[in-house]
Amino acid sequence: MSISMYNNSIPVFVRYLNNLSGILAAGATYSTEQDIDESVLINARLFPNMLPLSRQVQIACDMVRRAGARLSGDEPTSTEDTETTFAELSARIEATKAYLLTLSEEKINASSDIKIVMPAGPIELTFTGIEYLNLWALPNMFFHVTTTYNILRHNGVALGKIDYLGVADFRS
Repeated sequence: MSISMYNNSIPVFVRYLNNLSGILAAGATYSTEQDIDESVLINARLFPNMLPLSRQVQIACDMVRRAGARLSGDEPTSTEDTETTFAELSARIEATKAYLLTLSEEKINASSDIKIVMPAGPIELTFTGIEYLNLWALPNMFFHVTTTYNILRHNGVALGKIDYLGVADFRS
């Protein structure tokens, strides 16, 4: 049985971007209800040497946008990191989802054996398409979505596992 590269990438990326939107919405609501300037949460970190919430969301979006581009044979593009509000971060997520949904299912399904060479800081990494998806793109997306969740949860936002997983989507 062969794996569908498309079904294991784009729908998963979109689902977790939707979940990330819900997590941010909970943060925005909490900020308003608790009369906390949203910049406090947007700039919150779990530890001083970690990136703030805003960068976690930006990187999650960048990761899946670049993954979609690489798997479909497009050139990955860059997006400026200028978001400073929950609304701006949510708009970035929406733009990322819109881009992902334009990608060719046929091209992505043909990508499991392609060679992907990409920079990672000072080194260059080489993957097959399926290795890139399973060993780089998905784990990185999950890491940054999880870290966003953890920053907000640590700061008192009432979030649970169901918010992260989006399990509510499966209820009857």
